[in-house]
Amino acid sequence: MSRIGKRPIPITKDVEVRINGDMMTVKGPKGVLQRRIHNKIKVEINDENLLLTVSDNHRETRALHGLFGALVLNMVTGVTKGFEKALEIVGVGYRAELKGRTVIFNLGYSNPVHFELPDGIDANVDKNKVLLMGIDKELLGRTAEKIRNLRKPEPYKGKGIKYADEMIRRKAGKAGAAT
Repeated sequence: MSRIGKRPIPITKDVEVRINGDMMTVKGPKGVLQRRIHNKIKVEINDENLLLTVSDNHRETRALHGLFGALVLNMVTGVTKGFEKALEIVGVGYRAELKGRTVIFNLGYSNPVHFELPDGIDANVDKNKVLLMGIDKELLGRTAEKIRNLRKPEPYKGKGIKYADEMIRRKAGKAGAAT
């Protein structure tokens, strides 16, 4: 049994959970999320908690138990509090601006890069900082990764787009040329 899967998931009074066959719907003050639950995982609603149980004790089932425990917890957290991911743009002349649902990046390429935000993701842009917000943690992470892949940080000067909490390992430059 998974330690994460065994943990009961608390649901508050402002969160409504519905299970219809293998589809689970979580509705809260920030929005609605849906997810298909694997047929080896059973979700039960007890008092103010969600409990996940498994049908057998195989290795794959134990892994799914922990996975769905984390996914359901992220759904409940997303519809109540939401999630945020911060990105920083490092480099001279590198910047971003928001126009409607499109973020326009100037990243040293010959033309600016236009990035269309997916439904469910909002952004705040302040020249070299991009703050992404949403209720779906998986979609938020995928969107942040796509933005980071527009210009990954390089190891010599650290120029590019990085996560706000990311540390870039720097390489030494041409050390032989200095002597």
